[in-house]
Amino acid sequence: MKKQQKYSFLEAKAKIEYFCAYQERCHSEVDSKLFDWGFDREQRDILIADLIQNNFLNEQRFAEAFVSGKVRIKKWGRKKIELHLKQKKVSSYSIKKGFEALDQDEYLEILKGLIERKHREVSGNKWEKRKKVYAYLMNKGYESHLINEMLNELFPI
Repeated sequence: MKKQQKYSFLEAKAKIEYFCAYQERCHSEVDSKLFDWGFDREQRDILIADLIQNNFLNEQRFAEAFVSGKVRIKKWGRKKIELHLKQKKVSSYSIKKGFEALDQDEYLEILKGLIERKHREVSGNKWEKRKKVYAYLMNKGYESHLINEMLNELFPI
């Protein structure tokens, strides 16, 4: 059974443009919103193509903003960010471009700060602390080799 359309085509066009202008969006978020509004595949494709043509929707720009925000605000690592972008059906090319825009020095400084903060917070002997810090950072999505290098640099065995 077909869903009843919530808005006319032109109303939906204006609303979805505002939706995309307010914050960077990926194609799947826009498609999902249009589906919820009762539009069929053909109409959704027309609206999405129009959004892309008028630069309201840009997957690479979305990936760059997503990567930047998650690193700076949530302090996530590359693995977790990549997983979330893949869940949003962002292309591998756009994911790669998003990570290229990331400043490697800033990324390592954030990792260093997280290690130092977590190391102060956890209790136990040096091995237990190391294990807890490592597990915490793996959960945040940081790469194991970077965690080990930084731990060895900051807290040598």
